[in-house]
Amino acid sequence: MAEQTTERTHIDAPPSEVWSVALDFERYPEWASDIKDVKILEHDVEGRGSTVQYRAAAMGRSVSYVLRYDFTEAPRSFSWSLVEGDLLRRLDGTYRFDPDGEGTRVTYDLSADLALPLPGLVKRRAQARIVGTALKELKRVVERR
Repeated sequence: MAEQTTERTHIDAPPSEVWSVALDFERYPEWASDIKDVKILEHDVEGRGSTVQYRAAAMGRSVSYVLRYDFTEAPRSFSWSLVEGDLLRRLDGTYRFDPDGEGTRVTYDLSADLALPLPGLVKRRAQARIVGTALKELKRVVERR
């Protein structure tokens, strides 16, 4: 069963700047500690990565997966869904970028289901770690610019 997690943070930068960093998938390995390699497999008509392959560190292993991105709500948000993955049955999520004073409130929703038989508590903690770490690292890299 897929677990759902939502977390928010404030980033001291305008939504357009946060959007730009979040959309630069190929640079994720430079600042997202769990992402080791990214390859864009397909681009949309605006040149954005629409199908992206990742290799990440997870649970002491190297995990590979492919995500398909949806930019229907751009530039307010973008979402993704799992196409395939070696340890995942589901990895669907959304980033939302809302103006918040002079900065941006970023909301990250994630629904994940691992192919491994793990207790629900362990799955929820792993998912909360993914979301929390992603937001902290996104905040750090954007605010350093």
